[in-house]
Amino acid sequence: MNHVKLNQGEEYMTLGQFLKLTGTIHTGGEAKVFLMNTEVYVNGERDIRRGKKLRPGDHIKIGEKEEYVISQS
Repeated sequence: MNHVKLNQGEEYMTLGQFLKLTGTIHTGGEAKVFLMNTEVYVNGERDIRRGKKLRPGDHIKIGEKEEYVISQS
């Protein structure tokens, strides 16, 4: 499982920011289409909202291969 750290002082990041940070997408504009066409799970539930707030302890699974957890820096 991979860890993604929030920047110091941040309480959350959006799912769209997360996808861009992990290199899953290249631009924020790709997030909506990516989320409609790829199964992304946040804490075990499918989510298609690019504005979904991810907080420390949240688990994200992209497709069948990649798993991440959000942590505080």
